[in-house]
Amino acid sequence: MGETNIIRKAEKRDIGILADLLGSLFAIETDFAIDVQSQQQGLLLLLEEPERACIMVAERDNRIVGMCTGQILVSTAAGGLKVIVEDVVVAQGMRGRGIGTELITAIEHWSRACGVKRMDLLADRRNSPALDFYRQRDWRSTELVALQKPLLV
Repeated sequence: MGETNIIRKAEKRDIGILADLLGSLFAIETDFAIDVQSQQQGLLLLLEEPERACIMVAERDNRIVGMCTGQILVSTAAGGLKVIVEDVVVAQGMRGRGIGTELITAIEHWSRACGVKRMDLLADRRNSPALDFYRQRDWRSTELVALQKPLLV
């Protein structure tokens, strides 16, 4: 009998393990720094706005082994809502078992239920396994370039 994954919305009690998962993701993404307190704060902000943000988690054997977030924005190009997909990460020893696909699918279902017209995501250009994963699931590259400007508050 094959093992099954439970895909569900995250809860506040999950924040610690989710911040750990983000640490493993940010360790390979050179644009981001691991700062557990900041990651926990960001996760809490997402959980506090369920009408415009969603964190999906994957559980196997009663432990969280993956996550994916989505945030709703307005797209003037699409003339409606879009979702920015972020933080797609599966624990190192659990990759290649369909968990990432289940998480992306769950965020897509949530997005459709919210009336979203398009999903966007950013991926590190040096993360070939992630880029291959997305391409195999019908995501395509665009000509857009991501730019950032940190604001000090």
